[in-house]
Amino acid sequence: MPPAKIYSSWNQRKSDATEQIEPYRKYFFICEGSNTEVWYFKQLIDNRKKLKIKSNIDIRLLEKTGKDKTNSHPKRLIAFAEQLKNDPAIAFDKERDKMVIVFDADIFEGKETDYKNLLFDGEKNNNLLGVTNPSFELFLLLHYNNAFNVYIHPNEKKILENDKDKNRRYIHVLFSDVSGMNPKKNKCVGELAEKIDIAIAEEQFINEDIHKCQGNVTCNLAKIINDIRSDSL
Repeated sequence: MPPAKIYSSWNQRKSDATEQIEPYRKYFFICEGSNTEVWYFKQLIDNRKKLKIKSNIDIRLLEKTGKDKTNSHPKRLIAFAEQLKNDPAIAFDKERDKMVIVFDADIFEGKETDYKNLLFDGEKNNNLLGVTNPSFELFLLLHYNNAFNVYIHPNEKKILENDKDKNRRYIHVLFSDVSGMNPKKNKCVGELAEKIDIAIAEEQFINEDIHKCQGNVTCNLAKIINDIRSDSL
């Protein structure tokens, strides 16, 4: 078995007689987490037509398997993504395809040099880095109407501090209170992908520049998804 399973809805056929074609460009998402992010991006992929992603563009999720399933530190995740580019089973075209590496930046708070080095390593081979500070729950929260004004701006200091409350970080608790879901255990968080237009609009109120992430509530995932949707090749 390859170190990652591919999830894609590309060119799904009604019958074996339908001719298969390859997309011009593929965006491969690989994520730090193995539950919440996976549920979300699978739903995003399933909704590609509703999201108006162009017919020659494909989004594929690379799910980590075996010993690589716990491969979550951003530095190791970037190295793993580079390894996968050379795996024939992945069929990554280095001239056209893009690897989108999704991770949280909270562990780099106060470690500016380490974070800058990580971005350099991640971006030097034409990868896209999807960064959330403090964590992916922030991105999920953006899928609710007026999320910035109602939930994020009034709690910005607490979100950045992200202290623990009974083994749950503040942003986790905040998202759970708003959504009524535990993002680590409830697959229904994936359904938020249907509200990506709200997230795209709300994300513009916070910092989307991952190079200015330190000390700022940050997310650029909605921007990346919108750019993929706008990719005209």
